[in-house]
Amino acid sequence: MKVFLNFCVERKWDFRIMFASGGMPSSHTALCTALTTSVAICNGFADSLFPVCLGFTLIVMYDAIGVRRHAGMQAEVLNLIVEDLFEGHPISQRKLKELLGHTPSQGFAGAVLGIVVAWMCSQGCLISI
Repeated sequence: MKVFLNFCVERKWDFRIMFASGGMPSSHTALCTALTTSVAICNGFADSLFPVCLGFTLIVMYDAIGVRRHAGMQAEVLNLIVEDLFEGHPISQRKLKELLGHTPSQGFAGAVLGIVVAWMCSQGCLISI
């Protein structure tokens, strides 16, 4: 999905995005939400596996939207400081990765994508039985 959305915006294919962190939608959130939704659909909300998956999903989403996003913001500030203080020095050429986490809208889009994919897959599995 990230590759396709990037193509729509940039008008060029960049398959490295599949393995990069950050961007729209959050693939970590989509994967975890799909897992949790699949467990809910297949086993029900009362199954003991559901709260485990839900807890895992919430931790991943908190990390992606909160911790990693703020680490990326700090990397952006540090890059500016190093660029200003060490102008012309080789250390100023080294940049920290700034795109680490996700905005809330990217996380939300990943969650919706995960739910939709899990629901579509479960419908296909139920029909073939």
